[in-house]
Amino acid sequence: MSGRPLPCSPQEIGSLFLFEELSPEQLGRLCAEGRVEGFDPGPVYAEGDPATCFYVMLEGAVVLSRRVGGDDVEVNRTSQRGVYAGAMQAYLGERVRQVYNNSMRVTEPTRFFVLPADTFASIMQEWFPMAVHLLEGLFFGSKSTQRAIGQRERLLALGSLSAGLTHELNNPAAAAVRATATLRERVGKMRHKLRMISAGTYDRETLANLIDFQERTAERVAKAPVLSPLEAADREDALADWLDDHGVAEGWRIAPTFVQAGLDLDWLEQIAAAVDEETLPGAIGWIGYTVETELLMDEIEDSTSRISHLVDAAKQYSQLDRAPFQVADVHELLDSTLLMLSGKIGPRIKVVKEYDRTLPRVPAYPAELNQVWTNLIDNAVSAMRRSDREGGEGGEGTLTVRTARDHDRLLVEFRDTGTGIPPEIRDRVFDPFFTTKPVGEGTGLGLDISWRIVVDKHHGGLHFDSEPGDTRFQVLLPLSAPAPDDTSEESA
Repeated sequence: MSGRPLPCSPQEIGSLFLFEELSPEQLGRLCAEGRVEGFDPGPVYAEGDPATCFYVMLEGAVVLSRRVGGDDVEVNRTSQRGVYAGAMQAYLGERVRQVYNNSMRVTEPTRFFVLPADTFASIMQEWFPMAVHLLEGLFFGSKSTQRAIGQRERLLALGSLSAGLTHELNNPAAAAVRATATLRERVGKMRHKLRMISAGTYDRETLANLIDFQERTAERVAKAPVLSPLEAADREDALADWLDDHGVAEGWRIAPTFVQAGLDLDWLEQIAAAVDEETLPGAIGWIGYTVETELLMDEIEDSTSRISHLVDAAKQYSQLDRAPFQVADVHELLDSTLLMLSGKIGPRIKVVKEYDRTLPRVPAYPAELNQVWTNLIDNAVSAMRRSDREGGEGGEGTLTVRTARDHDRLLVEFRDTGTGIPPEIRDRVFDPFFTTKPVGEGTGLGLDISWRIVVDKHHGGLHFDSEPGDTRFQVLLPLSAPAPDDTSEESA
């Protein structure tokens, strides 16, 4: 936006701290190639517009603001003569996207010395070549360092996730291997028992009844009721006594398996009525192998289902086979991240999910939101474990993950019962490289990256409230689709 053209005085320009060391010839060139403009209260330029000018305030009052979600947040307000803003990175040329990084407005009639961005760049390179080289090195070096440490942060998270996933996969895989070996043994014994039964004195009707009992027993296993420990113990004692009374060896070993399968005394009485007393132990043994076989197959099915579920969660978390930008269900993203981090969370931290399942899907970059969830959950877990080192109760605590609607945005809240964030460092938690974790446990980029993913890339909001025992980080995501923006410097 253009202001009113006003006379430019080299003497007035030279009185500004930015230009006070310049020669009369240099000041003359500034006035010749630049200009003085007056602005009435209102906007001067807007964040995101092409950065065409470098502004130095001669007199007046300015307010600088940054867009956070749908709001403009004031970052500076000053009436100090000589402050500057605008195209401050013009000397970097096309290597950096030349747009205004904030919005500027004036609150009273204000005069600026205005230098076109191209002129500012050429003057900097001509008058201060060494300074330009140093500034370029500082700018790009900082970006490179931040990118490298950001990659290190992601590698550390990936290593932790890989270890947790390996642990979670190992348990059901080992259970499936054990169950398969035991199943092979039980099937072999069942064939042996069937051979003994077929060689016995069973008539056709008795054998048909046993086969019928076998089929019905297999069906009963799938519908077995869940008993309390006390109920299960009482039923095991009753079945063991019945088996002993009917001459079945090792009734104490068979009884728990029958109880797990949902068999009771009435069921055993029906088997006893179908065969004579001499062949009852063999019939019970055959039914026992049937029960064990069904239970082992259930265990294998459960283990392999858990493995499949973990693999699906890993695919959901990584989003490797999906478009970067899509309409996503945040609950699926949260569940996959919690599952991937379950090994790190551990059994002593209780996870509570307070999901509003009526919430709509949101336009987002799911893989990057998963990184936000990972960073926030990791920080919450660390805060609860830190209470152990500070004399707490062994790192126990509760992590509550809540979703809700907040006007035209979707809220995702992570609440932990950890030590809280001390008031003196709350203004620094989103600063790059700032961390409260012990040396070697954090790089200080987790919240900085999360901020840029949520605020810069998703045009949402990220803020927190904290006191000992109750810290809440809240992510606010727009329900309407933002324009895909893959030009972010650091989005992952």
